[in-house]
Amino acid sequence: MSRTLRLLITGGGTGGHTYPALTTLQAVQRRQVPHDVLWVGTANGLEARITAEHGIPFKAITTGKLRRRPNLRELGTNLADLFRIPVGVAQAVGHAARYLPDVVLSTGGYVAVPIGVAAKLIRRPLVMHEQTTVVGLANRILARLATRIALSHESSLEHLPPSARARAVVTGNPIRPELLRGDRAAAYDLFGLTFEVPLVYVTGGAQGSKQINTLIAEILPRLLPHAQVVHQCGPAWIDQMRAVQLPPELAERYHPVPYVGPELADLFAAADVVISRSGAGTVSELTAIGKPSVLVPLIPTGGDEQRKNASYLVSAGAARALLEPHPGAEQLLAELMPLLADPGLRAAMAEAARKLGRLDAADALCDLLLETAAVPR
Repeated sequence: MSRTLRLLITGGGTGGHTYPALTTLQAVQRRQVPHDVLWVGTANGLEARITAEHGIPFKAITTGKLRRRPNLRELGTNLADLFRIPVGVAQAVGHAARYLPDVVLSTGGYVAVPIGVAAKLIRRPLVMHEQTTVVGLANRILARLATRIALSHESSLEHLPPSARARAVVTGNPIRPELLRGDRAAAYDLFGLTFEVPLVYVTGGAQGSKQINTLIAEILPRLLPHAQVVHQCGPAWIDQMRAVQLPPELAERYHPVPYVGPELADLFAAADVVISRSGAGTVSELTAIGKPSVLVPLIPTGGDEQRKNASYLVSAGAARALLEPHPGAEQLLAELMPLLADPGLRAAMAEAARKLGRLDAADALCDLLLETAAVPR
């Protein structure tokens, strides 16, 4: 009889860290590997809500975040967080020692560091996964402790400590499999779209983006003669975006929504071009489904990761991007209009994006976990 895999998962704070872990767990479940799971995260991170929704056992720990360029206000927060870190490590060791996992999966965020340290202290194998093209500070710390290191991009190898590179393997970044099964016609029906012009899907993330929303509001009168737009603008922005003054004959081509949920797969299937940030999760989704995009990186982020992610796609011919810190509306329009005018260009960019995507990333990371835990596949 197969033994039960005891899997401890840590990582979270944002969807970019949480969803790859969840998708990998679902790959373990699809294999019908007998398993037991415990997720350790922060009480106020996205992981707490996601684990509750999926019935995954969850333990919260205290953790601190090191801000590398703090202002005066953040200096005080940094000092307070320094005292939280040892508390979090003690809590993490307690949870890990009681659970005694066969393997620990870490998908990043500052909550992952205490559990990574705990795995080392109780001598349990640690598989660390990095989503971005660069390697974040937390994962640079964990790379020295990890048994195996899973990377989303080949180019990330150079960002690892030299001593860690032999333990690294490129698996890709797991994305939610339902995003690959979108229904284009369903999106057209839901939003009342037309086949006369291309569809642009705009998103700044779940809360929306002030920068992207402002740029879109400015270009809409010139954009809508050539495109229709579904704009996920965030709950705080929906009234403002609905109030944007548009030519009456074009107003029905603009569809602002506060939030996109299960219909995201259908929107991705229907979109001819996507305008978005360039976080690790978004980049992985755009490449897996093969969508041309115009990326507006969030600047600055830790390690300037969003701009580097965008540059990676641009260099492969898979996207266009606004790489300057304060791009104007004219720059966005200049990047977008050639794509709307040329279906051949969109098709070429879609193919370039698809070549960067890894549809098997969750299964590859699942294989690595089972191999590290010495569990039969």
